[in-house]
Amino acid sequence: MWEPSQRYPDPSVQVIDPAFNQYRLPLASVEKLADGCRWSEGPVYFGDGRYVLWSDIPNDRILKWEEETGAVSVFRKTSWNANGNTRDRQGRLVTCEHRGRRVTRTEYDGTITVLMDSHQGRRLNSPNDLVVKSDGSIWFTDPAFGISGYYEGEKAPSELPAAVWRIDGQTGEATMVADDIEGPNGLAFSPDEKILYVVASRAQPNRLIRAFDVLDSGRLANNRVVIDAETGTPDGFRVDIDGNLWCGWGMGDSELDGVRVFNAAGVPIGHIQLPERCANLCFGGRWRNRLFMAASHGLYALYVNTQGAPGG
Repeated sequence: MWEPSQRYPDPSVQVIDPAFNQYRLPLASVEKLADGCRWSEGPVYFGDGRYVLWSDIPNDRILKWEEETGAVSVFRKTSWNANGNTRDRQGRLVTCEHRGRRVTRTEYDGTITVLMDSHQGRRLNSPNDLVVKSDGSIWFTDPAFGISGYYEGEKAPSELPAAVWRIDGQTGEATMVADDIEGPNGLAFSPDEKILYVVASRAQPNRLIRAFDVLDSGRLANNRVVIDAETGTPDGFRVDIDGNLWCGWGMGDSELDGVRVFNAAGVPIGHIQLPERCANLCFGGRWRNRLFMAASHGLYALYVNTQGAPGG
């Protein structure tokens, strides 16, 4: 059974490049906040309530961890096999649902609004992860992972290509912005929102993180590879205010399980070792300097010496 390190600095927070030293707090260690999940995903932090929500996809629920007390409870069941979660610029929960095959918004009174579930009469596949831009637009990935079987959703034929979509923050109009990504998965904007990063989780022979220029029209251009994952497995990720990518990582070699940190040029600079593969993460806490990591069966946290960029 995993036990937190009693030593400072925590040996599980590993420096690959000296550039990572400025982000590593020598008096902070990895903490386990919750367990008992089948596949943890999509954490999002609510500062106004001081809690984290995250998805337990096969168990068809969204869980809640309270920062003040450490209490864990069920926030929503059924969640329609929810995966990615984030908040819009009005603070409302926005969720990707595998089984619902839709993107939803939870209103202040708890009612649920469907933002998108189809395009020109054809259903979405299984929305996976999402981010919100400063103009209020919602960007999400729609691979077929959740409709490939009955573990994380319900098996069904694909009606649309795997793609990245943009929902306009003013009109609600949906536009497909990229369909040339091999298994689009996690995504995040650079701090200035001029670049959109997207994980290509079905690229061969290695998984990739691709980058696109974000045009004023809301379109994407200049598809390019910024990170070749080699033997690693990127999934969900977030970007800090300096442009570093903090990526859920693992699979295959247990030494890779955790979070791999890259600078904006795609160079690995650090690694946070966890006892299980990390699927996704978010920044939270009062100063957005606490990293919350959804990893297989549990939820972990680590204070770091940076802050998450807005919109994640």
